[in-house]
Amino acid sequence: MNRIKVELEKKGLTQTWLAENLGKSYNMVNSYAQNRRQPTIEQLYKIAILLRVEAKDLLVENNSIIN
Repeated sequence: MNRIKVELEKKGLTQTWLAENLGKSYNMVNSYAQNRRQPTIEQLYKIAILLRVEAKDLLVENNSIIN
């Protein structure tokens, strides 16, 4: 699970902006943001750079998913 949607909202950025800067389709980024798909490790690091956060900050611990 990831926190991409949360970080985009905190920074006032859109999924369209992220898609353009990643070179991915809006649908792919939307799938990441909705947790229907998980980005590769490489994509996760690119997203972290674009959002100016640590890659680990985009991840959710497994035990928080259960609760």
